[in-house]
Amino acid sequence: MNSISQSKDGIVINVKVVPRASKNEIAGELAGALKVRLQAPPVEGKANKALVGFLSEVLDVSKSSIEILSGETGRKKKVLVRGISRESAQQRMSPDRKPGS
Repeated sequence: MNSISQSKDGIVINVKVVPRASKNEIAGELAGALKVRLQAPPVEGKANKALVGFLSEVLDVSKSSIEILSGETGRKKKVLVRGISRESAQQRMSPDRKPGS
């Protein structure tokens, strides 16, 4: 996945958020960004909160280890995830893996 890069603090994921989707899911990559579909609307930070919660569940890390670095008011975001390697994140985000397993 070209959307994930290793940093000294963890990994940085380029994300393209699609709000108001029918379900929360990773929908592949698009132009160097991980496409994440979220049920939450893009108002009052609800989509950002949903993104943090969804990534926390998928990557099996605490919500406090996830930080939106840029793009809080847009659909394109840079997200820092502490305490996980790029390889581990790629494995946990594979399409055949269920969250929590």
